[in-house]
Amino acid sequence: MTGALPVVSPEGMPRRPLWAGRTTALLGILLVAANLRTGVASLSPIISRVDVDIALPPALVGLLGMLPPLCFAVFGIVTPLIAKRFGLERTIVVALVLLVAGLTGRSLAPEAVTLVAASVLVFAAVGVGNVLLPPLVKKYFADRVGLVTTLYVSIMSVSTFLPPLVAVPVADAAGWRTSLGEWAVVAVIAAVPWVALVVRSRAAQAGGELDDEEPRAGQVRLALRSPIAWSLAVVFSVTSFNVYVMFAWLPSILSSVAGVGDAEAGVLLSLYAAMGLPAALLVPLLAARHGKVRLLVAVSVASFLVGYGGLLVAPAFATWLWVAFAGTGPLLFPLALVLINLRTRTHDGTIALSGVVQSVGYLIAAVGPILIGVLHEATGGWTWPIAVLAATAVPAAVFGFRAARPGYLEDGYPADSRV
Repeated sequence: MTGALPVVSPEGMPRRPLWAGRTTALLGILLVAANLRTGVASLSPIISRVDVDIALPPALVGLLGMLPPLCFAVFGIVTPLIAKRFGLERTIVVALVLLVAGLTGRSLAPEAVTLVAASVLVFAAVGVGNVLLPPLVKKYFADRVGLVTTLYVSIMSVSTFLPPLVAVPVADAAGWRTSLGEWAVVAVIAAVPWVALVVRSRAAQAGGELDDEEPRAGQVRLALRSPIAWSLAVVFSVTSFNVYVMFAWLPSILSSVAGVGDAEAGVLLSLYAAMGLPAALLVPLLAARHGKVRLLVAVSVASFLVGYGGLLVAPAFATWLWVAFAGTGPLLFPLALVLINLRTRTHDGTIALSGVVQSVGYLIAAVGPILIGVLHEATGGWTWPIAVLAATAVPAAVFGFRAARPGYLEDGYPADSRV
């Protein structure tokens, strides 16, 4: 009688129980994900309260709004080099320590310069975490990329809309400094499992449990020359561009073209953000387990076109529906994150691909709100800005279908692959 065949994951790896020997890593990944948006989302809702104690000129407020994607871009490209030198676990521990320092520094800032410097520290640490989560998933959960990506992107979605909900009540009850500083506690908790993994890493490496491959040199250079990397970079850029623009301008757009009030515009912005949660739950699993990358790209493109088209043609009719469609378009974000793992063979390659893709994407996202604002001023309305947002569906389609082609960063695309 023959033994049972091992269960193989859709990623082609022998499937292990999710918790078997890697509970600490799973907790660490999820806790890091819980910290990747709190530092960004907790400041803007109470910026007026901060301004009472610390003078914040409008230009400085604008700078604070631009800092997150800029820091994400800069530290996205240097993170692979740092991680190659010090290792994934040590690098994430240092990032979390810097995050704690930055969050604490913001809450204690006596003046604007310290507030900005501490914010740079926060966003730099988050930029490192953004890049390292996909390779950490690849390293510890190569057999369950879809599931673990779903879990951590879902937590990121929650950590995006939770801070604005609690920031103002906490600031009212205990002051803005407490409202900003409380998130440092979450960062301290996130560091605990990674410190434990660093402490035992030498024994794990000696036993060959985790690091069964040697890092290969030139991975970042390889990614910069790779059509896979640039296809994913465009996909990530489109979703980041749209999200940052809509968070900056959607209430103004809706007030102008649909005649909604401030309260309703705020609710519709929340609806836009909430559409990221079902995408986070479904997209990685559909891509990793069922290979539905082309279908997901098509849904995203159609959602962008329907959402923005509705705002152009009939903005006052079923406005919530157009906003929901527009909010569905950025499902490209979790899709790009899971493809970073699915298009690499090694976690070393994943680090490089993640760094290049996210650096390019966040750099383009940083100029999005400014570009759309300038276009609005130049044209005196929102028709052309919305049309430009709708037009981003074109590169999303072209490069999204290209990213759907099978292949690996380390190999390049097979010569016979087709869209």
